[in-house]
Amino acid sequence: LLGLAPATWAIARELYLEVAGLPLVCPHGHTDPRWFAENEAFADPTSLLITPDHYLTRMLYSQGVPMEALGVRPLADVGGVAVVAEPREAWRTFAAHYHLFRGTPSGLWFNHELAEVFGLTTRLTADTADAAYDHIAACLAEPGFRPRALLDRFRIETIATTDSPLSDLHHHRRLADDGLAGRVLPTLRPDSVVDPDHDGWAHNVERLGVLTGRDVTRWSDYLAALWERRQYTISLGATATDHGHPSACTADLDSAAAQQLLDRALAGTLDAAGKEEFRGQMLTE
Repeated sequence: LLGLAPATWAIARELYLEVAGLPLVCPHGHTDPRWFAENEAFADPTSLLITPDHYLTRMLYSQGVPMEALGVRPLADVGGVAVVAEPREAWRTFAAHYHLFRGTPSGLWFNHELAEVFGLTTRLTADTADAAYDHIAACLAEPGFRPRALLDRFRIETIATTDSPLSDLHHHRRLADDGLAGRVLPTLRPDSVVDPDHDGWAHNVERLGVLTGRDVTRWSDYLAALWERRQYTISLGATATDHGHPSACTADLDSAAAQQLLDRALAGTLDAAGKEEFRGQMLTE
């Protein structure tokens, strides 16, 4: 990655050896707290490594591979009528297109996983797909590949999950009871209740009101409800929030103007500019 000059290699090796043995601190883990709380074996190679990784699926989608072929169900498929590939078939599709990742960060990362974590020594192709799938599935069935064992194997000092403000965080309470408080931390991801473009936003805001006992149709109570959920997440160890704003737009409205935005958002009458202004106000808040 750092060119062909031998002097560069020497510097790279020196820098790497400075940090290679240090524990990992992972503040942006996007991991599921259920993994660590229940500590069950991961289901299969595809649902672990392919379908949840939007860096992989979006790139292949850009090259004409349907999401359904990769095991990803479309968000709009509420009734579950879409034909979605089974895990092994989705893995075969991924392997047949794996050459498209040559020279990309995703390809380098995935190669490292295959070789260093799972011990695979053959290149992933359409011809080797089934053998690789079976090998990884066998690994995942071993106790050493359970989530808590991997925390130790990878020397993970701290890792953060990503959590909705609507979550009761019961997995984190269980982790605290099991002595993992401070090692697996929650991170508040409030998009579902602060972005009017989010699927089911108005319903999510209503649930926020029920959860906190506040009239979230009022701007002051809406903010107070969000504050309460933030404080609850902090009480279980959170040190950060994670926001998916599509732009860095900010707004600094008075409470009357903000209330009007909230009213229109809940009524479903905000246009694109209004939604952006609402998100901008929430980014400021």
